[in-house]
Amino acid sequence: MANRLKRNRLSGGTVSAVVDLDAAIGFIVAHGDAVDRARLSWLRVGAPPQPAILDDAEVGQAPDGGWPAIWGGDVASVDATCFRLAELDDLGALGRPAARRALDWLATCQRPDGSWEEDESLSGWAPPWATPGDPEARLYLTANAAFWLTVAGHDARPAGPLDHRPGGVYAGVVHGAAQALVSAVNAEGTWASFLATSWLGAAVLYRQELYYESARIQVVLTDRVRDMTPSDVTAMASALRRVGLSTDDTLLAAARRRLAETQRSDGGWASDDGEAFDVHTTLAAFRAFR
Repeated sequence: MANRLKRNRLSGGTVSAVVDLDAAIGFIVAHGDAVDRARLSWLRVGAPPQPAILDDAEVGQAPDGGWPAIWGGDVASVDATCFRLAELDDLGALGRPAARRALDWLATCQRPDGSWEEDESLSGWAPPWATPGDPEARLYLTANAAFWLTVAGHDARPAGPLDHRPGGVYAGVVHGAAQALVSAVNAEGTWASFLATSWLGAAVLYRQELYYESARIQVVLTDRVRDMTPSDVTAMASALRRVGLSTDDTLLAAARRRLAETQRSDGGWASDDGEAFDVHTTLAAFRAFR
């Protein structure tokens, strides 16, 4: 036990609450399906998934490169495409042709002001966070699309519209999105949108080397962590870790304490979307603090 506590020390010499990742692994193996276990294997040791699993994860892609949402018929959705990219990222598949087409589609969907919005034809069908014409939804979709273009731009193919700005393949696109995000954040670091917008936006700004602008949002989030659900904490922590924020950072230290408080005896964490999604939340926790 003493060695385990030493391994979980945070900056400043204090000992953190312990997130039991071994128990989390056990929960995922016991309750997850083949795709969940493949995601775990990739996150743990970089084991490539079986081709059939990748094919299933990529099924349903529209000809233009995006993926439709279950509520949107055959029209490609920004939100649904970002969701698929998150699944593919956990399988090490962002470099595959399907993901590359999706990322290119996202880049071409950016509006002149640097933002993203769902197709107008989805009005009346889209949920609140994806409603065309809604400014809160627009800001969320902008943060979400920019996040995945940020991640892919640093990890993917070396060819593309590279320039001197941070962002790799999609540098210019992400730069425009970052400016749109900065203009939408208030001086005190708050935002007029959904909670997920904050950590996705903070991640984009951090990777764009807009550290002050990102830190303003992180300060607000640190104050809110104690009241966040495990779903929100795991999503926030995994997003910020994905762009390189240290686990010793104040916000992620607070996130780890919150997850230690809310981890169940079976090793998992509860999802806001119901028991069927507990494995997804637990995988996000593992991704953040593995």
